[in-house]
Amino acid sequence: MNPVQTLTRYKAWADEFFLPVVAGLPESELVAPRPIIFGSLIRTLNHSYLMDYVWQSNLLGRPHGLTTRNPVDHPPIEDFVVAQLTMDTWYVDYADSLPHDQLGEMVKFEFIGGGIGAMSRGDILLHVVNHNTYHRGQVADMLYQLNVIPPTTDLPVFLQASVVA
Repeated sequence: MNPVQTLTRYKAWADEFFLPVVAGLPESELVAPRPIIFGSLIRTLNHSYLMDYVWQSNLLGRPHGLTTRNPVDHPPIEDFVVAQLTMDTWYVDYADSLPHDQLGEMVKFEFIGGGIGAMSRGDILLHVVNHNTYHRGQVADMLYQLNVIPPTTDLPVFLQASVVA
């Protein structure tokens, strides 16, 4: 297994443990205004999911149709969890199906805020995992402020669980 395959599996594992804790919160806490750029806990998660979608679209060479990284609208938490876990499965499957020699293949894309960019397929996958980890940390901080203890989703915990499993 290459590092990209490991990391996409890590992302899926972390979301599988983390999101049910978030889904157990009352709707009022999910949408409550928070001092974060995305405005609330659910909008922070939705941003992360939508960026997964944008990068998926870039990898597939298709338009994503988004004009903002922080839309006001978001799905109900139950629908969000299903969508995120489905997206995580897509990334695991994509990383598994990607021949090693295509990890370095450059993908051109347009940033939502404007401008053209290019990244390798491997770097896009690493970014998706890193981006999700960053925002999961922000959501974990919000959970701690609500006296809710999120599960530990550090990479070494995943790697140890993978060895044991």
